[in-house]
Amino acid sequence: MKIRLLAVAARPPGWVVEGFTDYARRLPRELPLELVEIAPVARKNAAPDRAMAAEGQRILNKIGSDDWVVALDVRGESCSTEQLARKLESWRMQGRNVAILIGGADGLDPACLARADERLSLSAMTLPHALVRVVIAEQLYRAWSVLAGHPYHRG
Repeated sequence: MKIRLLAVAARPPGWVVEGFTDYARRLPRELPLELVEIAPVARKNAAPDRAMAAEGQRILNKIGSDDWVVALDVRGESCSTEQLARKLESWRMQGRNVAILIGGADGLDPACLARADERLSLSAMTLPHALVRVVIAEQLYRAWSVLAGHPYHRG
C-alpha cells in the first residue's frame, strides 16, 4: 500500500517541507507517504467556486481508479490516534493505495467530496493548509507506531 497526499498549494515554507519530509521518512518502506502538489488556480480573476472546481478537477485527475480516497474536511469524522491506527490497518488490509486530499484556499470541491470513500476532520478549527501536511504526516507516523508497538505514542 502506498499513501499519497494530494495537496493544493503554492510553494510552502521551508519548515513545512522539512516537517513533512521528516515524518514521511520515518514511515517504514512498506508504508510510503508521497506528497503530490497540485497548483492552485490564480484567485485574481477567478470566482471562488470556479477556482475550487478547477482545483477539484486537478485533484480528481491525480486519483487512481482503485484508490481509497480520504477527504480532509472540517465536517468529516474526527478520530483519536487509536482510531486512526485502526483505519490505517483497515486501509492496509484492503490492499489498495490511499489518496488523502487537502483542498485549496476555498476547500475541496463537491466533486472531490463525492469521490471520497471517507471524510476525516483533523480539527473543528480551520487549519493552514501547509500545516495540515505536517500534521497528517505526523499522525500517520503516530498511527503506524501504535500498530507496530513502537514507543513513540504514549497515549
